[in-house]
Amino acid sequence: MTEPISAHRGRLKVYLGYAAGVGKTYQMLLEIHALKRDSVDVVIGYFEPHGRKATIALLDDLELIPRRKIAYRGTQFEEMDTEAILRRHPHTCAVDEFPHSNVPGAERAKRWEDVEVLLNTGINVITTMNVQHIESLNDHVRRLTGVRVRETIPDWVVKQADEVVMIDLPPQALLNRLRRGVVYDTETAKQAMENFFKESTLVVLRELTLRQTAHEVEIRQALLDDDMLPRPEAATGGQSAPGRDGHPRDRILIFVTPDPSTAMLIRRGRRLADYLKADCFAVAILREGDHKGMSPAQREALEKHLSFAHDLHIETHTMRGDNVAQTLADFARSRQVTQILLLRPQRRLAQRFLERDIPQQVVRLARDMQVTIVAERRRPS
Repeated sequence: MTEPISAHRGRLKVYLGYAAGVGKTYQMLLEIHALKRDSVDVVIGYFEPHGRKATIALLDDLELIPRRKIAYRGTQFEEMDTEAILRRHPHTCAVDEFPHSNVPGAERAKRWEDVEVLLNTGINVITTMNVQHIESLNDHVRRLTGVRVRETIPDWVVKQADEVVMIDLPPQALLNRLRRGVVYDTETAKQAMENFFKESTLVVLRELTLRQTAHEVEIRQALLDDDMLPRPEAATGGQSAPGRDGHPRDRILIFVTPDPSTAMLIRRGRRLADYLKADCFAVAILREGDHKGMSPAQREALEKHLSFAHDLHIETHTMRGDNVAQTLADFARSRQVTQILLLRPQRRLAQRFLERDIPQQVVRLARDMQVTIVAERRRPS
């Protein structure tokens, strides 16, 4: 089905929490009921009950779009039926579990991509997610909790939301809900409290959510303030457009290599760019003939990292030059970059493509820029 593009994009509202059970879905359904009382045409596009009776009770008198069944490896899976929602075309649609990965065979890989389709046809969407699913926080959350979150949402998707509301619940209150069987059944709750739902973990995730929500508010306030300012003339001659205080805008360059830690560096650069409201570039440098000389695994890793950066709305470039550090510094200077982020190469990868002196060469060649050499912090085994 080819979905029509509406002249007016729908509004996206995100209920953000720090863990399952804080009440995101419950609050979403309360809002849908309030809209229905105001005669707004509303539907439930996807709802995940998790056996929570109080939340399930809120489905009364609400229209629920039936799920689509998809066969995969001999098993039937149920996903949100985006095409059915498009045919129904309500004013507002509630979609639970925004970061969900669809089963292979669905039209789109991620539920947030389905939501983008709905928004582009003018349907308003209210959705739910936890802070640990924001892509740029992935490494930070792993260091805090020891858990690598596999389902993530690019920061730009959350940043474009019209409203982000934190659903808060003190960790001790959440643990009490777990013990009473409100969130999960008794056995699942016991396992959860021994792993992810430790009080210390919940405390740091809650603090992270508070900071992220404040950051989202700042972004929207800055956009509002910018809309109230006169539009500056377009920058010419490769000059960086001025920031709101009249000073040149920050520009961040991320040096992309096959090193596995490059994904961490890209996330860090993206998040730094968001905080500074900076332009962001991801650059890979290949010597003449280097691409042919790289192993298939190295080529695949480099291409994967560039694709990852592109997915995070970072401008990507692949440059060629015999002197990697000089080529990087020249590119940075031509784009008026203010900060360069590089990895500290691992010893086992310090030959050929990742010579250990490249960061030091860049520091020497880019004295007019801030150069940050990043080493990935690893949790003790």
